[in-house]
Amino acid sequence: MREPRAVLMSIGLVVVLGACGSSPPTPPPPKPVAAAKAPELTTPPAPEAGPVVPKYESKGRRDPFETLEVREGAGGLTVAATRLTGIVRSNRAALALLEAPDGIGYILKPGDTLGDGRLLEIGSDSVVFLVTPKTGAPTNRVVLKLATN
Repeated sequence: MREPRAVLMSIGLVVVLGACGSSPPTPPPPKPVAAAKAPELTTPPAPEAGPVVPKYESKGRRDPFETLEVREGAGGLTVAATRLTGIVRSNRAALALLEAPDGIGYILKPGDTLGDGRLLEIGSDSVVFLVTPKTGAPTNRVVLKLATN
């Protein structure tokens, strides 16, 4: 609410201006607002040579991002060179435990591959592999039996 004195002054101004025959001053028209200029769209530069791949520092270790080369045949692991060290059975599956000549152990289930062969079946004391056929070999199957001590 306005103060009575301010109201009286406003009324007095209107009366004085009315007596002079002029109207109260009108405020100047608003200045036109300049339209904002839209920023020019530019296309970002295209990448030069595909995605950036970080460099792996091996520090004497094998690079886990490189494809592991598996050698087969004369220079690599063969099923005939491995030794069956155990068979583990459960209600649902059977697993074969094999050891390579270099001491590395493998746990296989039927259908898995090792070196030059694929495990076909696991028996009670033996496993059967299907290997790549070799010239002069009578069969392409290799049977490994559990070692008895």
